Amino acid sequence: MAVPKKKTTQSRRNMRRAHDALKGVNVVEDNTTGELKRPHHVSPDGYYKGRQVTTQKVRH
Repeated sequence: MAVPKKKTTQSRRNMRRAHDALKGVNVVEDNTTGELKRPHHVSPDGYYKGRQVTTQKVRH
């Protein structure tokens, strides 16, 4: 089994983990209700790109 020859420093370890942080969720304002929603998703009242695509309430 492979074993590291030297201890990995905290700096090198943390630089490797620099991209592991969670990204924030992008939200936009809905044109019809003014409510915040995720882009490219149906709004809670059933609208998508300014037109109604469903009459049922959408769960998020």
